[in-house]
Amino acid sequence: MSTISPDEGVARRLKALACTAPLHDLDARKGRLDWDATGYQMAEIGLQAIDQVTLAMDFDHGADHAEVVRRLLPFVGAQVPDAPRAEHARVAQWVVDNLVNVGSIDRGFAVEYGTTDADGRYVRRRFDFKLLVEVAAPDGAVFLRASDEAINVLVGALDTDVESAQEAAETKLETLIVRGRLGDARLAAEQARYRTVQYAESLRRKLEATRRDVRSVDWLDAVPQLLDEALTHIESRYRAETLIKANIADARDEAVEPERRRQAAELVSVVDDCIQRHTQLQARLQEAGAAFRAEQDRQQFSGRPKRAAVDVFGQLLRPSLALGVGAAQEPVTAWFAAGAGVRNPSVPGLGGLVETLLTPPSDRDPFGAEVPEPELAPQPRDRFGEDTWAATEAVLPVAVERPVRLSEALALARAAGPDLPQLVALRALHAVGTAVATARTQGDASLLVAVDDGTVLDDPEFGGADLLLARAGVLTGREISGGGDE
Repeated sequence: MSTISPDEGVARRLKALACTAPLHDLDARKGRLDWDATGYQMAEIGLQAIDQVTLAMDFDHGADHAEVVRRLLPFVGAQVPDAPRAEHARVAQWVVDNLVNVGSIDRGFAVEYGTTDADGRYVRRRFDFKLLVEVAAPDGAVFLRASDEAINVLVGALDTDVESAQEAAETKLETLIVRGRLGDARLAAEQARYRTVQYAESLRRKLEATRRDVRSVDWLDAVPQLLDEALTHIESRYRAETLIKANIADARDEAVEPERRRQAAELVSVVDDCIQRHTQLQARLQEAGAAFRAEQDRQQFSGRPKRAAVDVFGQLLRPSLALGVGAAQEPVTAWFAAGAGVRNPSVPGLGGLVETLLTPPSDRDPFGAEVPEPELAPQPRDRFGEDTWAATEAVLPVAVERPVRLSEALALARAAGPDLPQLVALRALHAVGTAVATARTQGDASLLVAVDDGTVLDDPEFGGADLLLARAGVLTGREISGGGDE
């Protein structure tokens, strides 16, 4: 039997699909919101948000969160023009928050996919990535930056070599301009600009890691090679874009149709922005060597901490082990009372935070981390069968007009079956905290509601309150806004 060799190209394509999964998930989850968002194309809004963040990025700052939402409003409003502006802002804010993945622990996404190893064995792997990242500025402000995966989503690739992709984009751009296809040329120019931003972002990360710890970055071979390649890249791209800009200007001046002149003018603006970004990147490249030397001096001669840390092992543990329990209890209790505090800290300790920041980044496996096989317990048998669930509908209120007491429902349930009273009691307790928003999102016409009016339950098996059970109708969002009757 022949074995299947691992194919890195397949892994790239699978990870490319994984990067688009959060965008598709936006449209899949919009129907479960507690407000009507069915008219919006959330994936398109997500791509527009990534584009706005990418264009606003530079070395020192990223995109302001509120500004990104404001720039999305015209695009969102064009999809549902009859909706109020507050709803457009709510949709834009929801999309940006989901691209940041607000609510998760690390604010990242994880997707599982499968590859084959050298032995032909199918292996499940985990691919972790982020799309929009919140970064703190030196002045304390928080701004958004687009990750490499987010930029690759815009240009339809994943982990592509920056230099080769840039050369291909420039060649394609020049060919389209010569042929007069200005609409396609603008798309190629925008893709070339995305690659330029990605190249600058890789250099920014190197410099940022150097500021944390110069030992985590290879300034002997890797970074000098990166700087040389980047300078060569800027020189060749600047000549190519200057020539392309001249050809675009000629096409704009010679054009007769207004639409063609407009396309040429927009293309000139895009190429001007590319040249400006190359100039900014060149300035940063020239400052990189000085930044490394300054950080090396600062970190080497900064000196030791003036306040000595406590050696828990040598100063506390070993001496305590040589003492009796009674003698060791007092110093150990005093140390833990001062060191642990009365509650868990809301932020990491200074020692753990510094260690986390100075830890060099680990090399990522190109195929992603292998997912361990979980040990699953056997699925427990359902306590209540389908017949028992169906029988509860006969003893619980089914109409809005006729509420019943829990004691009455339990008496009817005992006459119908032995397990039915327990299920009726559970459904009554669940009805105490009924979520109306969930029922409205699911499109339920009514839901069971339980109210405690102070009556004590008189039952041989259950105790507590004799709840009043009733069936309530559910209004949809459109009925509420239109003033419909229940």
